[in-house]
Amino acid sequence: MRAESPDTESPDSSSSDNLARLAADDDPNRGLGAVRALRTLADRLEEVQVANARKAGWSWQQIADILQVSRQAVHQKHANERRPRGPEGEEEP
Repeated sequence: MRAESPDTESPDSSSSDNLARLAADDDPNRGLGAVRALRTLADRLEEVQVANARKAGWSWQQIADILQVSRQAVHQKHANERRPRGPEGEEEP
């Protein structure tokens, strides 16, 4: 656990508007913390938008082209997300 003074901004509790400023901070504790928070935010946004694209009927290849990754990479990362669960808690086909 890192020690912070009460007036030190924590990237985890900062608004997204503040993260870019913190990522450029000279203090590595704040800068690296902001980079981590931005990665987390980007991952969450990607999950939401991939799900939106799939619901809209987009193919894995279309999504991969926009994200500039391989079809296999995007499929492997997102194919099992938010699959409906059956009554026994098992994934449905």
